Parts: sequence; C-alpha cells; structure tokens
Amino acid sequence: MVLSKRRLQFLDELVGMYQRQRLPIHYEALANAVGVSKWTAYDMLKAIEKSGYVTRSYEVNPNETGRSQVVFAPTQKATELFEQQRPHEGTIEKWEESMKALWEMIHSLKHTSIQDLMKKMLDDIPQRQSSLEFCGYILGILIVYLKKVGGRTEVAIRRVINKTAGYSTSLLMFVGTVMGTVIQSVGEEISNELAELLSSYVKMIGSLSNEEHKLLADFVNEALA
Repeated sequence: MVLSKRRLQFLDELVGMYQRQRLPIHYEALANAVGVSKWTAYDMLKAIEKSGYVTRSYEVNPNETGRSQVVFAPTQKATELFEQQRPHEGTIEKWEESMKALWEMIHSLKHTSIQDLMKKMLDDIPQRQSSLEFCGYILGILIVYLKKVGGRTEVAIRRVINKTAGYSTSLLMFVGTVMGTVIQSVGEEISNELAELLSSYVKMIGSLSNEEHKLLADFVNEALA
C-alpha cells in the first residue's frame, strides 16, 4: 500500500525520533514534533499501522502510577523504506563540497548590509540545483543575517531551535522565525520575493529524507554554536 505524502511525513518523523531515542514514541510527542493535535497524530499512526509500517504497544506511564500509555515504533519495513530514500555516497560528497562553500559564504558576507545580503539571496538562488543545496543556501544566508542582528534575537531563536523536537520541524521553525524577522526589515518588493522563497523551501524540506534533514540540522547547530 502506497502511503500519502502526509502519512510519509508522520512516519519519517517517527523513524527519526525512534532512531535518536531508541525507544517507542508516544503519539503526543510525535504530535508536538509535527505540529498537530495529539488526536490527529494518534489517528494517523493507527492508519499507518494498518499498512505495516508501525507497531503499537503499551508501557507504564512514569508520571501516572499504574497507568499505561500507547506508544508506537517503526517496523523493519519502515526502516527499509527510508533507507532507500537516504542520500547515496555521491550526494554526501556533494553536500560536503556545498558545506565548504556555505562556510566561505558566511565568512565573506559578515560585513555586508542586510539589504545587499537579501539581494544576493534573490540573485544567487536560481543557481542552486538540488533540494538539499537549495535548503542549505537559504539556511546559510539566514544564519549570516542572524549573526548580524545578534543580541536577543539570536539568543531567542537559538532557544526555540534547541527546544524543538524533530529535525524537519526545527528546520522549518528556524527559517520561518528568521524570515519573519527579515521581512519586517526590508522593502515590500523584497518581502514578496522572500515569501516565495520560503514557500519553495517548505516544499523542498518536505521532499528530503530524514538523513538529509539531519545534515542540514547539524549545519545550523554548528553555525549557531
């Protein structure tokens, strides 16, 4: 049975959380990571379970003596599904090359004005070919902007990212939050173009594998450290 894009998103997030924690995931934790109600997450997981991609079990709730809670874990079928979608060796090598270019860009743009920084983003973005490179470039430019603004804004956004569960959710949260700040500081014409870039970014993030999400999240965490 072919999973819908929405169900794949839920399953991808569950697989990523399970691989990081090595424990079955409560549906409410998944709901927080994806940004939906706990009941929506529960219904979605029950539907995915029928396709053989997750298993359901019960464990004692540590916060409520004697009470059990429903948890879910991905099956081997789910693991194999996303293993097929992970980037192959050539993609990793190309990403490492892109990383070097991103770090050079971050260093070279430190003294650029915000207006020129945004213009560079709009001028150069058509040259970014793969979804991974496109998303990395957007993140790199916004990291430069955040470093320029500094102060409370940088600290606040870093705290938000650190408290957000799930690679894809934190990447969406980071770009949405920073881009919202950028749009307030530039002209209307640039704001409209940036809004279109944000829309493209959201679509491309959704097409990436969990492993590619991790590559991008590691890049952001290292840059903000």
